[in-house]
Amino acid sequence: MGQSKVLYRVGQAVCRPIMKVFYRYKFINNNSIPHEGAYIIASNHMSFSDPVLLGLGQRRRLFFMAKQELFKNKFFGGLIRALGAFPVERGAGDGKAIKTGEDLIKEGNVMTIFIEGGRTKTGEFMRPRSGCALVAQQMQVPVIPACITITGNPKHRFAKRVIHFGDPLTPQQLGLTPDGDRRQLKNATNMIMDEIKKMREQDKK
Repeated sequence: MGQSKVLYRVGQAVCRPIMKVFYRYKFINNNSIPHEGAYIIASNHMSFSDPVLLGLGQRRRLFFMAKQELFKNKFFGGLIRALGAFPVERGAGDGKAIKTGEDLIKEGNVMTIFIEGGRTKTGEFMRPRSGCALVAQQMQVPVIPACITITGNPKHRFAKRVIHFGDPLTPQQLGLTPDGDRRQLKNATNMIMDEIKKMREQDKK
């Protein structure tokens, strides 16, 4: 096991009790990610803690894009790189970041993409972006929808979180073919977002 993988496991062990105290998190369907094979996790995005919460209960290492400003500090940047993050320039077509994500998927890893393209400030869902469906279309890999829900007072900084994973959606189920058009991407994006919304409705009850 490489040094970065060891650091990742140590980070999980350290963060679990800390995050449990602050967020009293709960997982639903946490075993939906198969032990092998490339997958994309498509999640909503509510706070800076989301990448950590998504990865806490997983045996597999999750990779995710993070805004490049977080890597300016060499120590912190090196740390989050070891924990699966790689930089992306938001608001621009960052070909290097996309290539990194595609290479990780080719190697059989799990890639996390926040489907709304950013963090919501209100807690409500934002309009989904087609980037997740585009990667799934190009790489022909399944998508696992995930929903992070605040079940307590949403204004409380450390309100309770529910992290709910859906079942994998194959490219065939999403209607994604390698030569598909924009309409295909839009339909697949809406299908993924609808699954996330269904989980939110269940977890709010």
